[in-house]
Amino acid sequence: MKVLVVGGGGREHALAWKIAQSPRVTHVFVAPGNAGTAADADLENIDVTDADELVAFAKREGVGLTVVGPEAPLAAGIVDAFTEARLRIFGPTRAAAQLESSKDFAKAFMVRHGIPTAAYRTFTDAREAHAYIDAHGAPLVVKADGLASGKGVVVAMTSADAHAAVDAMLDAGAFGAAGARVVVEDFIEGEEASFIVMADGRHALPLASSQDHKRLADGDRGPNTGGMGAYSPAPVVTPTMHARIMREVIVPTIEGMAEEGTPYRGFLYAGVMIDATGALRVLEFNCRLGDPETQPIMVRLRSDLVVLIEHALAGTLDRVDAEWDRRSAMTVVLAAAGYPEAPRRGDAIEGLERVNRDTHPDVTVFHAGTAKDAEGVKVAGGRVLGVTALGESLRQAQRAAYAAIASIRYDGMQYRSDIGHRALARRGGAS
Repeated sequence: MKVLVVGGGGREHALAWKIAQSPRVTHVFVAPGNAGTAADADLENIDVTDADELVAFAKREGVGLTVVGPEAPLAAGIVDAFTEARLRIFGPTRAAAQLESSKDFAKAFMVRHGIPTAAYRTFTDAREAHAYIDAHGAPLVVKADGLASGKGVVVAMTSADAHAAVDAMLDAGAFGAAGARVVVEDFIEGEEASFIVMADGRHALPLASSQDHKRLADGDRGPNTGGMGAYSPAPVVTPTMHARIMREVIVPTIEGMAEEGTPYRGFLYAGVMIDATGALRVLEFNCRLGDPETQPIMVRLRSDLVVLIEHALAGTLDRVDAEWDRRSAMTVVLAAAGYPEAPRRGDAIEGLERVNRDTHPDVTVFHAGTAKDAEGVKVAGGRVLGVTALGESLRQAQRAAYAAIASIRYDGMQYRSDIGHRALARRGGAS
């Protein structure tokens, strides 16, 4: 079977890498891919991004399955287009993808179905938003309603910061149409976990727990980003907490979407905040796998991903389990100079050839914002590489990832040196 993976980031590289390992698969296309997928003999990049052109390509090449990575094509209705053409595709419809494409839709949905989340208000008028901030006080979280590539969230610890965020989104148009409506919600203290499942419209199969780091700098400082690193499993998701998230969040979400006539099929990501008392609240839904959480999850997944997806498409996820490598995995993101505000492109990347199975046997480098020209591999996006390592413990995975990073360089390379610090502190610095 031929498989098409839509997208060009680190998540899509990891998905394509895992899908290519399936004995059911004869060829994997990646649209548009990156320099890493181009260099993989098991993958083939195609320079197509338009949904109609992808439908035509899938028909022409006899593609048996398409898997969508990023949120933008899902929100634009690529699943609807493929389904209308009677082509198999894994992902939510445009209507179901509103769980991510509209923060207001997601918050209202959670309230309707009793899913725990922070109290909120939605605004299109800046004066009304400012009045609410003055009356409510900080800290608050201000979110662009629409898709903003993981950057449309401002954690405002002061009222001045909240006012500035509203001005930037509603008045200055910092996020364009995505910020024409904003959600202002209560700030919640705690530890965030990424809880990702596969859904078939009626059932949900949980994937391994994970946790990412949104802030740019060590110690969780600096601006929010699309994610500077992740690890799996996440110790904060204990077996008891896992059961609670399934019962209180995932099951009512899947059932609620079905009740409202928009059955959810695809990967579903719940960003869950767990406070010191054990209370949990949903911060956000994503209608796809997380990035960079996908990278450590995929290297730990021992099951055939294609088989799991086929069960999801058949509505039989309740008949299958996913098997996991018992080891821990960690991804450290290497970002471009100027990221996240103004990432610089074109810098030459050196040392990738020094990270291989002989020198770093437990490390896989997934490409994200990369491109190749006659001179070599260059920086082509904000998040450039995801150095991913397995280890008998999280500490060992961390050591392996940073040892590999020491071989890679490009001008202005940014990365955090403390990925995994929450889990390691929780485990008492386990070796």
